[in-house]
Amino acid sequence: MDDLLHFRAAGTSLVLDLSGTGLPRLTHWGADLGQPAPDRLAELRAADVAQTVANALDEPVPLSVLPQQSAGWPGTPGLSGHRDSSAAAPAFTVRTRSVRAADRHLTVEAVDGDGGLALTLELGLTDAGLVRLRAAVTNTGDTPYHLTELTPALPVPAQATEILDLTGRHLRERAPQRHAFTLGTHLRESRRGRTGSDATLLQIVGAAGFGFRSGEVWGLHVAWSGNHRSLAERTPAGQAVLAGGELLLPGEIRLAPGDTYRCPWLYGSYGRHGLDELADRFHRHLRTRDGHPTSPRPVTLNTWEAVYFDQDPATLEGLARAAAEVGAERFVLDDGWFRGRRDDRAGLGDWYVDEEVWPDGLHPLIGTVRGLGLRFGLWVEPEMVNPDSDLARAHPDWILAASPARLPPASRHQQVLDLARPEAYGYVLGRLDALLREYRIDYLKWDHNRDLVDAAAHHQTAAVYRLMDELRARHPHLEIESCSSGGGRVDLGVLERTDRVWTSDCIDALERQRIQRWTGLLLPPELLGAHVGAPVAHTTGRRHTLDFRAGTALFCHFGIEWDLTAADAAERARLAEWVTLHRALRPLLHSGTVVRGDHPDPALWVHGVVAEDGGRAVFALVQMATSVQSPAGRVRLPGLDPDADYHLSPLAPGDRPEGPFTSALPWWEKGVTLPGRVLAEVGVQAPTLFPERLVLLEAVRR
Repeated sequence: MDDLLHFRAAGTSLVLDLSGTGLPRLTHWGADLGQPAPDRLAELRAADVAQTVANALDEPVPLSVLPQQSAGWPGTPGLSGHRDSSAAAPAFTVRTRSVRAADRHLTVEAVDGDGGLALTLELGLTDAGLVRLRAAVTNTGDTPYHLTELTPALPVPAQATEILDLTGRHLRERAPQRHAFTLGTHLRESRRGRTGSDATLLQIVGAAGFGFRSGEVWGLHVAWSGNHRSLAERTPAGQAVLAGGELLLPGEIRLAPGDTYRCPWLYGSYGRHGLDELADRFHRHLRTRDGHPTSPRPVTLNTWEAVYFDQDPATLEGLARAAAEVGAERFVLDDGWFRGRRDDRAGLGDWYVDEEVWPDGLHPLIGTVRGLGLRFGLWVEPEMVNPDSDLARAHPDWILAASPARLPPASRHQQVLDLARPEAYGYVLGRLDALLREYRIDYLKWDHNRDLVDAAAHHQTAAVYRLMDELRARHPHLEIESCSSGGGRVDLGVLERTDRVWTSDCIDALERQRIQRWTGLLLPPELLGAHVGAPVAHTTGRRHTLDFRAGTALFCHFGIEWDLTAADAAERARLAEWVTLHRALRPLLHSGTVVRGDHPDPALWVHGVVAEDGGRAVFALVQMATSVQSPAGRVRLPGLDPDADYHLSPLAPGDRPEGPFTSALPWWEKGVTLPGRVLAEVGVQAPTLFPERLVLLEAVRR
């Protein structure tokens, strides 16, 4: 039937009701329905119509993907705004629809003639089974229209009774929180001008008790790097939605006649069997997008926690030689290389190599680095300015502020540069372009170390996107890391133009296990920067073994943030073993399916990566704390081909089960061969480990 649309991909079905002149309604988003005949889809639509009940509207409220108050929707409206003389809720009538069956994409054009608005809706299902949705509104009237909200929505079924979202702070990003999905609105907003350390990457709802490997789940992500909002909402009528969009501050979007505003893409992911399936859809989608890194992710040594601001050319050349010795492939010079930058109080904005520290520029250091076979990267923070800088003294009006008479509160002794101002944008673009032309720089660590306070963020975010896009167009070889006080700008908007994120400024391996676990709901391992730090973590004071630090970084985009010139020969040799292992496993780790076990002991975590063809897998057993029980008991290893036999054995150098043993495990020395179904459903006895230790296991199909 022409008024029913059924998209299918990767185990997901999306059924859209296009009947009448109203906006599209979502009849089903969830498990694949197969290929029902058109009349059966019509029956499904009929079966989805709710009763009318006492003291309700005479007709059931049609819940579209842009919910309308004018149609009787009592919850958060999909679009709201006003003209100076009217604040009437829009009522859209569909004029045209177009379907691209090949890529499962629907475009709808609608108008609100009385309100002077036109609407474009785009909705599709990717090859990975992700829903993509966005809307654009155009002012077709004769007077300005002040847009306050454009928030598309995806209905979810009654089975979704529990909410999981993430919160956090600097050095402790991605902390999960769970609670019942009750009546009302669970709203998450970020007004920080960036994604935010406390932002929820995903708003997830699901069946009570869902885990990584079980329970139906639905999740929504807002692909935007500025102010944004997402919500889970349930009405007393039993209707429930996930919705999201950009958070617009009052007066931020004023549409003159003919102007258009387009909201960010929303991504919806469904998992029939838990969070791993939901996450895998994002991973598969990202890996097939244009611009996803295809070359092996170079092992990176970053200089920050090795030298901080104490930049000395001879010291840094020695550090580069030590990096090459252990097998690093990229050397990144962090903060402190530019004029006046001896601490974090001065210099931001003056993007010229400091002649006092580097009398011959960066050429000698880059020559040494490249002579050792390493690529070269550079830290920048282009969106920021220190008041104590030549730039701020020359152009104080370039500082982003709501009023010229009032600067926002300082943070880390810095302010934000107004990149929506053409002169400021041109200056930053010119300086970065000049550096990239003069020096052989392959990589920019692009930092952003403060929130935007008392400032509109929409135009700033759009300008940052344009700046990154222009630099990539001029320098196609350039890779960019999204760093924002660590994990403060992690979203699919910035990842359209960057090659990895700095997952957190905290590289304490215990904290990183948690942070990487939950950031991985959205991003695959190759996009997560993870470094081996010093024996004592600079941010927490904890001491960890080298094997625990390196084993934690192993699965991600592996790097080093440690003064290797202070490490002894045994430590450097051991680190080199881990680097060698990572480089050998990189093709598997950065292309395979990420799996996480729902182990009953919260002190023992299980995670791993299974090759696409199921032929090989690597697992980590991580002892996060002391267990109540000892010995550890059996641990299940998920994701393997259930009908194939696998030889399971410890994987060096992660094969040292440091723990309170009374005897060795019988299977540990020679391994064990079992079917994938048995390893997933029964498991094997795990070693009892000391807290904050891990071991690696490799499963190879026989």
